[in-house]
Amino acid sequence: MDDIAERAALFSRAAHQAVGQRRKYSGEPYWHHPVAVAEMVSAVETATPEMIAAALLHDVLEDTDVTPMDIEECFGQRVAILIQELTDQFIDPEIGNRTHRKALERDRLAEISPEAQTIKYADLIDNTVSIVARDRGFARVYLAEKRQLLEVMTGGDQELRRKAWSVLIEGEAKVRGVVK
Repeated sequence: MDDIAERAALFSRAAHQAVGQRRKYSGEPYWHHPVAVAEMVSAVETATPEMIAAALLHDVLEDTDVTPMDIEECFGQRVAILIQELTDQFIDPEIGNRTHRKALERDRLAEISPEAQTIKYADLIDNTVSIVARDRGFARVYLAEKRQLLEVMTGGDQELRRKAWSVLIEGEAKVRGVVK
């Protein structure tokens, strides 16, 4: 693993542990999720050390006390930009209901860089597998949102995008009870 990725892995783990964050369904330490996302990104032919670092750090701005300035100081401007592209912008309920906020987020994500979209595909894959396995009720809502997102988010690594579609379609079949 590249030095920047090693530093990002340690930073991400410490940041998520500092707030006691755990995965919603499994209860495992949250940092396992960004590691899984980074592993998928690192397998992409065009992956850069900055993309892998951003994959490891993709949730720190949303979920911890880390600031964009902290990221830029520790990992540089490119990593900071990628993480900001991946950080949900439309989270305030005053903006509207979940459907409206997710539509705004979908439109924004359609325009982010190909590198950030590649990381987002890996994030969707890991989250989809977890949600479908553990919460079929919410999975129906989640999968519909992710289907709409994948329809417009077309700029990232196409092999990983195909995998995201495959996981999504398999998840939809499981939720319908077609696949056990």
